Amino acid sequence: MSPTLKGWLSSLSLGAVLAAAGIAAAEAPPEAAAKAESRVGAQVAAAPRTPPRRSGPFTLAVIPDTQYLFDEDRGNAEVLGRALEWIRRNRVRRNIAFTVHLGDIVENGAAEELAQASKVFGLLDRSNVPYGVLAGNHDVDPRTDDTRGDTPYLEYFGPDRIDDQPTFCGATADGYNTCHLIRGGGRDWLLLALDWRISAGTLDWAQARLDEHPGVPTILVTHELIANDGSGGGVGVLSFYGQYLWEQLIKANSQIFLTLNGHYWPPARTVLKNDAGRDVHLHLANYQNRYFSGSGMIRLYEFDVAANRIEVSTFSPYWQSLSPRRRPPLAEDELALEDDANRFTINLDFEARFRAEAEPEPLPPLPVADLLIPGTLAYWRLDDPGQAGAAVPEGGTAIEDLTGQGNDLLRVTLENGKAEDMTWTEAFHPAQPSRGSVFFNGSKRDPAFGGAYLRTVDTAPINALTLENGYTIEAFIRLPETCCGSKHAWMGVVSRMGSGRDAGKTGGDPSEPVGTFTISPGRQVQWAVFPLNDPGILTNWSFELPRERWFHVAIRNDGRQSEVFVDGSRIQRNPEALNVGISTTGEFWMVGATHYDRIIEQSFFGWIGDVRIVDRPLPVKDFMIAR
Repeated sequence: MSPTLKGWLSSLSLGAVLAAAGIAAAEAPPEAAAKAESRVGAQVAAAPRTPPRRSGPFTLAVIPDTQYLFDEDRGNAEVLGRALEWIRRNRVRRNIAFTVHLGDIVENGAAEELAQASKVFGLLDRSNVPYGVLAGNHDVDPRTDDTRGDTPYLEYFGPDRIDDQPTFCGATADGYNTCHLIRGGGRDWLLLALDWRISAGTLDWAQARLDEHPGVPTILVTHELIANDGSGGGVGVLSFYGQYLWEQLIKANSQIFLTLNGHYWPPARTVLKNDAGRDVHLHLANYQNRYFSGSGMIRLYEFDVAANRIEVSTFSPYWQSLSPRRRPPLAEDELALEDDANRFTINLDFEARFRAEAEPEPLPPLPVADLLIPGTLAYWRLDDPGQAGAAVPEGGTAIEDLTGQGNDLLRVTLENGKAEDMTWTEAFHPAQPSRGSVFFNGSKRDPAFGGAYLRTVDTAPINALTLENGYTIEAFIRLPETCCGSKHAWMGVVSRMGSGRDAGKTGGDPSEPVGTFTISPGRQVQWAVFPLNDPGILTNWSFELPRERWFHVAIRNDGRQSEVFVDGSRIQRNPEALNVGISTTGEFWMVGATHYDRIIEQSFFGWIGDVRIVDRPLPVKDFMIAR
C-alpha cells in the first residue's frame, strides 16, 4: 500500500469508512442507524491516542474470521468497524497492547472486498493502534502457499501497511508473514503471524525469528492449526496441516506457549506437551457460522503476569453498542459468549514457564573406541588437552585420524596467516565425545588477513572415495558473536578440493566445489554437492543458527537423497532429487575451509570440535551427539 493511500485511510471517520465501502449501517431503521453512526463517529474523534502501559496487566485483542462481512454485495462493514472502534476506545483502559486478525478477512479474495475491509482497518491506522493480519484460504488462492506472488490481499494488507508500527519486527520477503514484538507486563512478547500455508523458507524464517529472541514468550498465530474434535466438549485436535506445523516448528521451540487460529468452527482448545515437557495452549476461535455472520465477535486475552493468569472473554461490540430496543431477538445470545469454550482462565506460572533453562551439564567423555562404529572412514578429535590457547602446530601431522586408516590432517596457513589463527581451546558441545575444539580465526574482508585450515594428506584413502552407497558427515561447530555476514560469507566446515569442472560436471556453476559443507552469510548450513548421477549441483539448507551456541550438524545420504540434521533434528529444506554419492578428483578433504574455482579465499571463523565421516547413512541414535 502506498504512503498516500495509508494516510488517506487513516484520516477516515467511521461514517466515511462505511460510506466509502458502500455498505448499509445496520439492521436498525435508517434514523436509528444514523444516530448510532453519529455517536460512534464522535467517539472516533475523541479516541485516546496514549500508548498502552508497558507494565502491569495488558490485553491482546483477537479478531476471528470476518469473511461474510465482506462477501460481494452481501456484507456489512459496520459490524467490523464497531469492533475496531471498541478496541480503539478501550485501548488505554484495557491496556490493549496489540490486535491480531486470524485470517479470512473477506470471502472471495476479491480486490473490491479487500478494499472495503482495508478502509475499515483505517480506523486503527488513524490512531496508531498496533495490529497484524494474516491471509486465510478465502483471502488468497487456497491451493497456494506464501510463494504465490502478488495478490489483491498483499496490495491492501501487505507489511508496508504496518511496518512503521513500533511493534513490527520484520516480514518474509514474500510479504505474507510478519513478526511483532509486544511489550506488556514488564517484559517482551513475540508474536508470529503466519500465512495460511507456509513454505519451507518461511519455516526457516520463523525459526530465525525465534532464535533472535531466545526465551521470549511467543504466540504463534495462523489461520489453520486445530479443529474441534466434534465430541461436544470444545476439545481441540490438530488438523493435518496443524500436525505439520506442530512437528516442524512448535514443539521444538519451548518459548511458544500459545497458538491462535480460526478457519474451523465451533471454538475449541487443547493443551499439548512440547519437546521440553512444557504446556502449549492451542486455541480455535471462529464465529462465522453464528447469527449475523459472527456478529463481529472479538476475543480478549487479558494477561495478569503478577497473578499468573490469562483471562479470556468473547463478545460482540457491535450488538453491545446498540440499545436493547434496537437489537433483534437473536442478538441477545450474541452479546457475550459465556460457555467454557469462549470464557475461561489460563493459569500459568509465567516465571517458571519462561525461566531460562540452565546450560546442560556436559555428558561424560567417550573413549575413541566407542566412536569407531562400523563404516567409520575418518574420525578427528580437534582437541589437545592441556594446550588451550596454543597454536595448532605446522609441519607433520597436526591431527591424527583415530581410525588408523591414515586420513591424517595437516595444518595449512594461508598467505599472511599467523600461528594464532588456529588454536586449541577447551570449549566443546555438552554432548561431544571429546573435551576440546580448535578455534579458526578466518576472514576474507581484509586482503592482509590470513587464516589457516586443515587438510588430509595426499595419501589419505578417503580422498578417492565417491561414497555412492551413502554417507554421514558429522561436525560440532560454534559461531562467534560477530559472525557472519559478508566478512565470513560461505566459510567452509568440511569440503573437498576440486571443482565440478574438474570432475567433468557442466551443470549449475562448475566452479563450485565437488562437495562442501559451508555457512552462509545468514548463518545457515549449506550442503552443496555434485553427485555422481547428475551434471548439476544439489543443495540442502538449514535454518539460521544462533551465535555463541554449540551445534552438532550431520549430513546424511542414503544413496538416494541427502538430509541435514541439527542437534539430531531433521531440517526442512532438503532436495528430493536423486542424489548419489560425491564426485571426486582424488584430491584432499578440508576441515575449516572450502574453495571456489580452486581458490581458498578464507578459513573458518569459529570453533570446530569432533568431526567424523562414515560410509553409510547413520540413524540418529548413532550420531556422535547420541549416548
